[in-house]
Amino acid sequence: MSEPSQDWQPDRYQQHAGFVAVLGTPALELLNPRPGERILDLGCGDGVLTEKLVAAGCQVVGVDAGADMIAAARARGLDAHVVDGHALAFANEFDAVFSNAALHWMTRPAEVVAGVHRALKPDGRFVAEFGGHGNVAAIRTALIAVLGRYGIDGAALNPWYFPTPDEYSALLRAAGFEVHSAELIPRPTPLPTDVGGWMDTFADSFFATLSLQDRASARAEAVDLLRSVLCDSEGRWTADYVRLRFSASRLD
Repeated sequence: MSEPSQDWQPDRYQQHAGFVAVLGTPALELLNPRPGERILDLGCGDGVLTEKLVAAGCQVVGVDAGADMIAAARARGLDAHVVDGHALAFANEFDAVFSNAALHWMTRPAEVVAGVHRALKPDGRFVAEFGGHGNVAAIRTALIAVLGRYGIDGAALNPWYFPTPDEYSALLRAAGFEVHSAELIPRPTPLPTDVGGWMDTFADSFFATLSLQDRASARAEAVDLLRSVLCDSEGRWTADYVRLRFSASRLD
C-alpha cells in the first residue's frame, strides 16, 4: 500500500516484482485461512494473493491505496477498494486481517494497527509479512549517497518503515493484541530484471525532486554503486531483503 508519491503500475510491477506474491506464501500458510472466514487483505496490490484466499473458500475484501492496483484486482473479479491503510473504517467485521509486503509503506503504524484492531472480531487474527529492520539497506544507502551529490537529503525522502520485531510487537500490544510470533527473516531475493527496474518500481520518491535528466543520471549512478554488492559475475541481481513476519490476535 503506497504513499501518494509512489506511482504503482501493475504491468511494471509484474515485470520487476512478480516475486512478491510468490514469496508471500509462508505468510499465507501462517494465516491458515479457513473456509467461510471473512478476511481483509490489507495492501492487496493486484490481487494475486487475494485470489488464493478466495480459492481457500474465504470471503475476502481487498484494500490498497494504489488505484491502478485496485483496478487490476477488480479485473480478477475480486472485491477490492481504494483505501488508505491509516484510515480503516471497518468495525468488528473480520475473522482475520492479512497483509503481505505492504505494511512498510504505511509510515504511521500506530494508526494502522489501531484500525486493524477495530476491523477484527474478538479473537480475530492479524498475520503479516513486510520489510523489517535492515531491509534493502544497501539499496537505501546507495540512493542516499547519490542524492547527496545533488544536494538532496535522501534520508528525508525515504518512504518506508522497517521496524524491529520488538518495536512492532510493542505497537501491537499497546493496541490490544496478543503477539504469538514476530521474527526477522533475512531473504536475499533474486530480481527478475535488475536493481534499476527495482528502483523504477519501488523508489519513485527518491528521484521525484530531480529533473528528468538528473533522474536518469542519478539512477545510473546508484546502479553502478550497487553492482559490486548485489550483482554476481553472470549479471544476476539479488536484493538484500529482510522480512518481518508476525502473527497476533485481538484481545477482548
